[in-house]
Amino acid sequence: WGQILAYMAFCEVSQEQTPGSDAYAGDFGFKVLTSSDPAEKTKKLNAEIANGRLAMMAIIGMFFQ
Repeated sequence: WGQILAYMAFCEVSQEQTPGSDAYAGDFGFKVLTSSDPAEKTKKLNAEIANGRLAMMAIIGMFFQ
């Protein structure tokens, strides 16, 4: 828990978070799971939306069963 809180505090104070900046929008520059290439990022975000929709249908199927 301490590491989680320390990282959260680091993210909060390490970058300028004035309105209009990237950090204000939640982008802290951590590009391990995403990409800096806009086309690749769009492709990954669309795949994530499709996986989320699939998960919602699966849970609805389980509820129905």
